[in-house]
Amino acid sequence: MLIGIVGKTNCGKSTFFKAATLANVEIANRPFVTLKPNQGIGFVKVECPEKQAGKKCSPNHGFCVNGERFIPIKLIDVAGLVPEAHLGKGRGNEFLDDLREADLFIHIVDASGKTDEKGEQTENYPVEKDIEFIEKEIDMWIFQILERNWKGLERKAKQTSLTSEIAQQLSGLKIREEDIKEIIKNLDLNEKGNWTNSDLLKFAKKIRQKSKPMIIAANKADLPESAENIDKLKKKFPDLLIMPCSADYEVALREASKAGLIDYVPGASDFEIKSDKITEGQKKALEKIKKFLEKQATGVQDCLNKAVFDFLGYIVVYPVENEHHFSDSKGKILPDAVLLPSGSTALALAFQIHTDIGNKFVGAIDAKTGKKLGKESKLKNGNIVKILTK
Repeated sequence: MLIGIVGKTNCGKSTFFKAATLANVEIANRPFVTLKPNQGIGFVKVECPEKQAGKKCSPNHGFCVNGERFIPIKLIDVAGLVPEAHLGKGRGNEFLDDLREADLFIHIVDASGKTDEKGEQTENYPVEKDIEFIEKEIDMWIFQILERNWKGLERKAKQTSLTSEIAQQLSGLKIREEDIKEIIKNLDLNEKGNWTNSDLLKFAKKIRQKSKPMIIAANKADLPESAENIDKLKKKFPDLLIMPCSADYEVALREASKAGLIDYVPGASDFEIKSDKITEGQKKALEKIKKFLEKQATGVQDCLNKAVFDFLGYIVVYPVENEHHFSDSKGKILPDAVLLPSGSTALALAFQIHTDIGNKFVGAIDAKTGKKLGKESKLKNGNIVKILTK
């Protein structure tokens, strides 16, 4: 799974990325700070089943704080986009090529309206334009992939089928052939070809919506100008998830927590100062953030959770070797938390752990209930599972 962080230049993408990963990336108030894609590890947050084990968990990956388990996911932050990138402006389509494997986009929008479409400082910029032009650029990127190869696809389709040829052409976008068939049917397009450029563009838009769902992170929600703009976005785009957030505040909280100044769990709506070495300036800054948190969390953690669980429909499963103690062979409690697509089976979990375990699979045990599971048994979110092998 890969989550792509997208948006125009100088909208706060790199700040959001740093807030989610605490990676050391360059952040500045100027266009095109990010030239090469940044890749890092963020985390989704779930309630840990360690309470049922009666012992503190010992994660091999990620971490657990106060019964909240943080599970690693991959993120990529790419260079900002400008209008008409598909015509070669800015860095052209290069940034989109970096995002082919992304399962979902989190689109960072400067909700304050203080940066224009080029990422330059301004006032009262209509923020809805950012959503419109980003969607258009992604649509045009997919359109151009198809358009430049369309005659060849139609010719090959005479021997196979148009859907299979399109699926092969767009394989890098992680789009399934059955989805392509459904889109062609819903748009009432000719299954043999002979499409116009208008047909291709409509098709590209549907491909984008299906293969690259998008969450709007309305960033800089801590600024006074943002509230009205966020309301406008929600009214103009009722079908999109618009999530207010403050990447700046999340970075400040995570850095303060890392330095031992505060107790803060990512995504929480409060924190506690725990150091007496805090300066007066730091204290005032934290008081300002605390006042913001009285209305909402910073939104960064919420965006990641919504992306993975609500949009992509993943579940969390905990494989163990001792079903009675919820531990591995060394006695570590709930050492692993595995993210799987909803509807995954016990056999799929076995292969996710290791190919050899999948090949030797003979069954599984639901550690909570003691019930035996077959290879086709579908797993549920929060399951603790022991895999049986021959």
